[in-house]
Amino acid sequence: MGGMHSATNPYSPGAGRKPFELSGRTALMNDFDLLVSRAAAGRTDRGIVLHGLHGVGKTVLLNDFRRRAEDAGFLVVSLEGRDAGGGPKAVRAKLARGLLQAGRKAHSQGNTPALAAALGTITSFADGLQVGGIDVGVGSRHGRGDSGEFAVDLEETVEDISLALAERRSALIIVVDEMQNLDPALLSALLGAQHQAGQRDWPFYLVAAGLPNLPATLNQSQRYAEGLFTYRRVGALDREDAGTALAAPARELGVSYEPEALDLLLNAAGGYPYFLQEYGSAAWESAPRELITAADARVAVEIGRAQLDQGFFPMRWRRATKAEREFLRLMAMDGAAGSGTATLAARAGKKMTSMTMTRGSLIRKGIIYAPSLGQVAFTVPGMAEYVQRVSSRP
Repeated sequence: MGGMHSATNPYSPGAGRKPFELSGRTALMNDFDLLVSRAAAGRTDRGIVLHGLHGVGKTVLLNDFRRRAEDAGFLVVSLEGRDAGGGPKAVRAKLARGLLQAGRKAHSQGNTPALAAALGTITSFADGLQVGGIDVGVGSRHGRGDSGEFAVDLEETVEDISLALAERRSALIIVVDEMQNLDPALLSALLGAQHQAGQRDWPFYLVAAGLPNLPATLNQSQRYAEGLFTYRRVGALDREDAGTALAAPARELGVSYEPEALDLLLNAAGGYPYFLQEYGSAAWESAPRELITAADARVAVEIGRAQLDQGFFPMRWRRATKAEREFLRLMAMDGAAGSGTATLAARAGKKMTSMTMTRGSLIRKGIIYAPSLGQVAFTVPGMAEYVQRVSSRP
């Protein structure tokens, strides 16, 4: 017996943690690599928007894109929609700090007149947002990035950085996770900058991820958003890729699955990368020897589900108020397929208008989304079953 120690467990359950085997996402990585190689050749391209449910591995992909861009010598700034809880000011400050740090990094790789000018603009932009503390070694550049009109200042800042980077065949990439949570003014300003970049050949790209309704949110913000990005839906993995995600990390360490064991775990995980990591990790901890059996897998499914019921699901459920939980219970009756709002109102014996506020706050909290008019669905796979389990407890 050997190798089955917790310390060698090759699975990494947890939000945004890179799995040992990033299975089934080659096409998406190729999209990004194409963007990088085109930018490095001085040819502009569209940004990339990934959309899908929670737990499909969008954050993992964004982190991977970020690494690839940095390896290519590009400047990368990260933003998170979930920081929006701190208010619009906090998110803008984070953006300005990211741009200042990126500017410093570019400066350390060699200065040019265009870069010196760009650093001045970044400093003005940051000063206007009252972000101090990072000295880029130049004074602010009066007249660029300091009009006090956020969208204009962001665009000028992006323009000046992009033009400086174009000289060295580099690019500026802003990576945005949970993009649907950004405040409307910031969202609109970022889309405006991307629009200008496309029209004027600046090497600037938004690479973003969010819930399934993100494409619709972007379109509501700016009608031209449709043409700005390559949109990619990130879904559950197919059976083969899901099997690879489970089997490959174990195989590297000399551990294999009985076919029936693999089947049990794959059925439980439903192809969702987050769940695959959770069940794989549980199987590793449950199996006493180098062959993971069907009996081990049955234990692992129980343990994995208990883990999800303690972390992944309740972190959403706990954020819901009493009225919102009632709304979720009514939705859970329809399973993962989604519910018509008229059906939910009829079920509750209430007027639809009285449920509109509850629906709106659940959407803001990212627990549900509206796939189409008059429809709502859970943003988390398996949430309907979880709500049913919680509701049936005494």
